[in-house]
Amino acid sequence: MRNKKKSSSGESRRRFLKTGMLGGMAAAMLPSLSFAEKSIAPYAGKAVIKSFDLDEITIGEISEGLKSGKYTVRSITEKYISRIKEIDKDGPAINSVIQLNPDALKIADELDMELKEKGARGPMHGIPVLIKDNIDTADGMETTAGSLALLGQKPEKDANLVKLLRDAGALILGKTNLSEWANMRSTHSTSGWSGRGGLTKNPYALNRNTSGSSSGSGAAAAANLCAAAVGTETDGSVVSPSSINGLVGIKPTVGLVSRAGIIPISHSQDTAGPMARTVRDAALLLGAMQGTDAEDEATKAKGRKAFSDYTKFLEPNGLKGARIGVVRKYFGFLPQVDEVIEKSLEALKSNGAVLIDPVEIQAIGKVDDSEMTVLLYELKADMKNYLLHRGPKTIMHSLKDLIEFNNKHAKEEMPYFKQELFEQAEKKGPLTDKKYIDALEKNHRLTRKEGIDAIMDKHNLDALVSPTDSPAWMTDLVDGDHFLGGSSQLAAVAGYPHITVPAGFVFGLPIGISFYGRAWSEPVLLKIAYGFEQATKVRKQPQLMPEAKL
Repeated sequence: MRNKKKSSSGESRRRFLKTGMLGGMAAAMLPSLSFAEKSIAPYAGKAVIKSFDLDEITIGEISEGLKSGKYTVRSITEKYISRIKEIDKDGPAINSVIQLNPDALKIADELDMELKEKGARGPMHGIPVLIKDNIDTADGMETTAGSLALLGQKPEKDANLVKLLRDAGALILGKTNLSEWANMRSTHSTSGWSGRGGLTKNPYALNRNTSGSSSGSGAAAAANLCAAAVGTETDGSVVSPSSINGLVGIKPTVGLVSRAGIIPISHSQDTAGPMARTVRDAALLLGAMQGTDAEDEATKAKGRKAFSDYTKFLEPNGLKGARIGVVRKYFGFLPQVDEVIEKSLEALKSNGAVLIDPVEIQAIGKVDDSEMTVLLYELKADMKNYLLHRGPKTIMHSLKDLIEFNNKHAKEEMPYFKQELFEQAEKKGPLTDKKYIDALEKNHRLTRKEGIDAIMDKHNLDALVSPTDSPAWMTDLVDGDHFLGGSSQLAAVAGYPHITVPAGFVFGLPIGISFYGRAWSEPVLLKIAYGFEQATKVRKQPQLMPEAKL
């Protein structure tokens, strides 16, 4: 979850994503907190780090290098592991990776042997990917959502998306830190902090926030610690950290990627999505992640449109003739952001897009309370269901168990902020409550039929456009996050797709532009996003500066 703040335009913004045995286990695991505490300290060393030969490398370039013999999967993996040790664990200590896969080099050797004997499985063969620490893996790594409460209780099987990535030949390099419990624990949380992992820093300015909840995935992919990363979103938790860390982020239609095996907040809004340095890399990762799943009814929804290869929709002139509605209600929270986006709109027009400016969507600002109601109800119900099916090692069985754990280990789990949202959710009734049913109906009606679908029908639109988010704010462990504005809510509540692409900079801090639209419109959005990226090419590699260029 993302905290409620007031934008400079006066509109309220919410973004969501934004026992005896337990005591003994926690005590045994707590020494790892020494690094978590260290990760909060400011970086006092030199800002410029030596160059890395995989900086800004694309998935396609890695694949070509593997085919030509320039690289092996093992050599690529070793390079990323070394770089993680150099700048993520030491030096500036970005602290984006919560755990490396202990079997990474063994898996790399197996993939190298397969490549030699049988050839590549596909474009993801041997590609090192980092995934968020709320995505189940049945291997030598933990899955904890950043919480000490789940340490030592490993899932018994991979999440569906992990299985699909492994089947595609991707190498799961490790897990990334996150805003604990995907930022759905406290009303005053600091994004990028977890009890298990400590604080993740923004590689563009180390004293600034990464946003969340996919904080580590954003920082790691931006800092070239992997080929690409996977995050999860309920409302803003892929697109916001992607924007703030200078990445392309895709929040797919709910049901394109299976939610089975992902620690939940809300079955009506949750989804995983790719975070990468280019639109093409994000499209490649999306194609490998998507798939139907017997354990997730949303992946079998009527009208579902999915593709194993989304790169076929990428056209350099993808903006030509595209009809795009400008959602001005999401502007105005910071003049410098508006300046960046106005230049982006000019780039859209000059490359053939037709802008309908403005378009008015009445749902904006009208689903804040109903969204929160749905999320609190679903958090309680979905968390219980997830924990009950996680596997026999799991000794946490409900939200109530997690609340009690945090109270018993408050020094480690709640040194900066509490668990107000957990407590509010625990007081909710079952999903048969009329209050929940009415709130969910309101959400879908206003954001879908009377929202995105209505405005796109009215103007015959291919996509909607707006600024994704503010620049990264100063990390504040005392008062929590300082959101100014953003545009994640409409598509998130609708369960519709949303893509952010780097658009420019404010004081050296990245700003993203958002394209979103109807359910299953990923091909159209990717075509537009790619056309914009190729026309502008504004992404710049982060320089690990101690602070912003003011």
